[in-house]
Amino acid sequence: MTLKEVKIKNLVIASGNRGKVEEFKDYLNGLGFSLLPKPDEIEVEETGATFIENAYLKASQVAIATQEWALADDSGLEVAALNGAPGVFSARYGKNDRERIARILAELGDRTQREAQFVCAIAIASPDGKIAIDAVGICKGEILYAPAGDRGFGYDPIFYVAQYNLTFAQMSPQLKAEISHRGKALEILRPKLKDLAIS
Repeated sequence: MTLKEVKIKNLVIASGNRGKVEEFKDYLNGLGFSLLPKPDEIEVEETGATFIENAYLKASQVAIATQEWALADDSGLEVAALNGAPGVFSARYGKNDRERIARILAELGDRTQREAQFVCAIAIASPDGKIAIDAVGICKGEILYAPAGDRGFGYDPIFYVAQYNLTFAQMSPQLKAEISHRGKALEILRPKLKDLAIS
């Protein structure tokens, strides 16, 4: 069976991060899917060495467990001066957003080299666990010396995009959706997903 012969009714968002789930709902609005949250009892250990490996793991295991199509992403911050850290450990770099941000700022200190990028890898798996489509999006920026803005989540208050003179946490949801790593990955996926939706 080819992708063109498949139609998706339900799509499980394989994430326990409620902020991320809401962002996906905004991005995928109007495609015709019923978007379902991942059941809390399903936990997938992120053992991959790369973002795309973790996205594959989560999409595949959640799809099999729910017997539904599943979308998973793995995303994080890569800071050049920290040799790409925190990378795949972005969500585990502290107990909460405040701790994670404080750790990044402490490790960078007063260094002037503050280039960074957000990376998002997305994978979509069929109910048998096979990966159907994937994509990777990147947004380049730099790390501020102190947080700015109160929107978004995660590292958003310290990730600054010079082109717009704003951090992710200062941007409107619409602008962030357009330029973010997640937005760019979904821009690649959206045409393929549209073909799979039940109209």
